[in-house]
Amino acid sequence: MSRSTAFEPIARGWDEPWYRVCMEGFEASFLPSAGEDLAEVCNVDVFVTLEDGSRWTATVFTAAEVERLMKLWAGTDEALGGRYFWVSDGLIVRDPGIDSMTGVIAGLIENDEFSEIFQPVINN
Repeated sequence: MSRSTAFEPIARGWDEPWYRVCMEGFEASFLPSAGEDLAEVCNVDVFVTLEDGSRWTATVFTAAEVERLMKLWAGTDEALGGRYFWVSDGLIVRDPGIDSMTGVIAGLIENDEFSEIFQPVINN
């Protein structure tokens, strides 16, 4: 699977409230805020279903969004006044947007790093 074809969506579109992107080997279901520009998404929950049927989750932030939140929390009780940022299922990326985030997910799967970062969804 070459990088150029592996990172091209097979299908994408709204299945409200989800924005789903089908790629070779996985489907990513993003939960952006209502009316949010998909090219500017900088903080979003995503569920990924792999070919084997396993489901995984993470919250994706841009580095700029992390900085924005830490500044917002400065002078508050949240995160010791914005002195740290922590989330158990967090993935920080450089560039905003669903397409960029999907490309990172595809790269993580291709490089066998995906399961080290995303959390498995356990159905009880």
